[in-house]
Amino acid sequence: MKIPKGAIVAVADGEKLNLFRNTGDESAPKLSALPDADVATENKGSGGRHQSSSANPDDSQQDEDGFAAGIAAVLNKRVLDGKIEDLIVVAAPRTLGELRKHYHKSLSAVLVGEISKDLTGHAIADVEKSIAAA
Repeated sequence: MKIPKGAIVAVADGEKLNLFRNTGDESAPKLSALPDADVATENKGSGGRHQSSSANPDDSQQDEDGFAAGIAAVLNKRVLDGKIEDLIVVAAPRTLGELRKHYHKSLSAVLVGEISKDLTGHAIADVEKSIAAA
């Protein structure tokens, strides 16, 4: 997959979001880290916060889903504010599925590609290689 110059690359899982900008060009991409985004996690998939109990053992999954919704909100806002013109999303498979549920139509319009792979915590070179191989 080609990475347009200036494209934003979001690398995420259920707990972490890393943002990069391609400061190179399509033929020689170079990702540079951007400051961490402040991700809100209030948006739980089921519509509210639940207390832990034996009947609801999966609070960590709700937390991850809420974080994914928060990531989508950050990306949607940046697209709507004109700060993202080209976007590539690299996310753990479950997180990517949850992100897709929250994409604004404007975000979908600037989406260059998606990679279903967990690369959070990996070196920038690994992210660049995964995108180039996609």
